[in-house]
Amino acid sequence: MARPLFNLLKRDPEWRWNAEHQDAFEAIKESLLHAPILVLPDPDRPFSVVCDASDLAIGCALRQADAEGRERVIAFGSRQIKAAEKNYAVHDKELLAMKYALVQFRVHLLGSKPFVIYTDHASLCTATQSPHLSQRMARWLSFFAENNFEVKYKPGKQNALADALSRRPDYELAHGTMVTSSIPDRIRASYASDDMCAALLKDLGSKDF
Repeated sequence: MARPLFNLLKRDPEWRWNAEHQDAFEAIKESLLHAPILVLPDPDRPFSVVCDASDLAIGCALRQADAEGRERVIAFGSRQIKAAEKNYAVHDKELLAMKYALVQFRVHLLGSKPFVIYTDHASLCTATQSPHLSQRMARWLSFFAENNFEVKYKPGKQNALADALSRRPDYELAHGTMVTSSIPDRIRASYASDDMCAALLKDLGSKDF
């Protein structure tokens, strides 16, 4: 949802605010006003985590069942896939989403009761038992060992919460708008008309400075 806004923070692209960014901004504001409403964690109840990955982003959510057995969301997490991570195999991207979830929710999960991580990538259920691990996976699995959890498979259709955080299929540029302002020119003119600022600018431009 926030991907268009994060793209504005990149160093190279020219900063342009267009309809795509405005729509993302309005969608974020709207989502903060409606369900699902986040709840406070209960340390006496077990947690569950859902996570997912796509070619665009990774997403996760920390949940807990209430007294009536309804799954309630405690926290969300998502971020864009980095350039190097786009080259990861699907399996590694899904494992990356799991690692990201454990880092994001570490304050709740570390030392908690045994919890479940749900993924729509079935091979992750046996990832720790693989005899052939890459160096990356070995590092991640050593990090996972700090937590007491079980990985369970949940088909993508049933994992809509994390799936929605990790992918948006409708990214298309509607139109671009160039933002112009006379403020920088007015500031420069004001500097030139101010005696103290004009003297300072003259000194800064001197070869002897």
